[in-house]
Amino acid sequence: MTPLFSLHRRRVLAALGALGGGALPALFAPEAHADDYKALVCVFLFGGNDGLNTVVPLDARYTPYAAVRGRLALPKSSLIRLGGTDFGLHPSLASLASLSGASGRLAALFNTGPLVAPLTRADYLAAKGRGPGVPGSLFSHSDQQTLWEAGSADLQARTGWGGRAAGQMQMRNPVISVGGNGRFGLSDSAVPLVLPSPGEYFGAHAMADTSGALAKRKLALQALYAGNAGNGETPLMSAFAAQQRDAFEVSDRLRDLVWLSPGQQALTAPLDTAFAPLIRDGKFTNPLASQLYQVAKLVLGRAVVGGSRQIFFAQQGGYDTHNAQIADDVLQGQHAGLLKGLGDALAAFDAAMQAIGMGNAVTLFTQSDFGRTFAPNASDGTDHAWGNTQLVLGGAVKGGAHGRFPELALGGPDDVGVESWERHGRWLPSASVDQYAATLLRWLGASEAQLDATLPNLRNFGSARSLGFMQA
Repeated sequence: MTPLFSLHRRRVLAALGALGGGALPALFAPEAHADDYKALVCVFLFGGNDGLNTVVPLDARYTPYAAVRGRLALPKSSLIRLGGTDFGLHPSLASLASLSGASGRLAALFNTGPLVAPLTRADYLAAKGRGPGVPGSLFSHSDQQTLWEAGSADLQARTGWGGRAAGQMQMRNPVISVGGNGRFGLSDSAVPLVLPSPGEYFGAHAMADTSGALAKRKLALQALYAGNAGNGETPLMSAFAAQQRDAFEVSDRLRDLVWLSPGQQALTAPLDTAFAPLIRDGKFTNPLASQLYQVAKLVLGRAVVGGSRQIFFAQQGGYDTHNAQIADDVLQGQHAGLLKGLGDALAAFDAAMQAIGMGNAVTLFTQSDFGRTFAPNASDGTDHAWGNTQLVLGGAVKGGAHGRFPELALGGPDDVGVESWERHGRWLPSASVDQYAATLLRWLGASEAQLDATLPNLRNFGSARSLGFMQA
């Protein structure tokens, strides 16, 4: 008897179209597949990325930057100019150089962070750093991750702005996470769909073994499937049955696409080529690249995934750089290594999207706990701060620099520190997470009413509902 997994694999690959000569099937050729697909890809940089060394001023502001940063300051000659601006990228982001130039596919958004409403330094100081107008538990990893993922000033928020947006926009699928479970993809009625790495089986139905313990599990699964074919005797049982049916349907629909690894099918050849520098002996050498390859496959196989709008979530950890952030060689050190992994993965993903004709339909953006202090600590590192620089990548992006870069002065108008001992350069954000999310979601197709329902504080920013870094 042919294993169930093999039958499903053939069915999915048949749905993807005939494979021939290593070329994309006609279903996915841009000129033959006029769909209205758009997707957002969130890459969360857990730990708090040092945005001040990710994008550095090249003009007169470089002097105060170098003076305060001291040993952590990047040499001006090492920086990669962000096309048409007075800013440069960290040299470890060299893979993004071609995207930051004339093509304008890369944008930097300055000094963004959680806010309830526009907030001045005077207001912050008058409130003594707390109160209804100030986000709670500033400078705390877990709490600020909550506020970024939730798009809310409520530290008790259960849902995330990605999940709420998916619900408001009635997307076919929930948020698809390739970076584990988290608040970002939660809504009141759905949890994120968490997928494994390429080459790993998704869904218990994928078990092909018909002997021993797996056979017993398969029988149990079949019984579950049959038992949830109808509605239950109570509303709670009916809701549970519906969730079970949805889970089985998603498993059947996506598992073989999820399972594909580089080099296994001609279908993925354009993706394999784009990610090839980050693969050795068939294995990814870059964990974030593995996640983004999975996302790229789901964009390529969007006819199987279903829906014309999708939100994805990926993540890279390790950004809590309290010590050894830099080394004598600017391409060495903890932060340089992290940015090298980030830049290489983002460049490969963008190349993959362009190779399959979806470069203008997919926008990738970063989030992170918070920025890091302008002044370094005594351990060649930086500490927890507030406003931060984020990167946005894709063909629909207005490349270059956006937002107001903070004034680089300890104790200055953007530093929330008061006493000399607390003047570290913890910048008060000039743009909010709500405005950031709204700018991305409006491009995705969200209406103004849907934005207000998704982002509860957006109304507090009046007419400043867009940060202007996306094409119309």
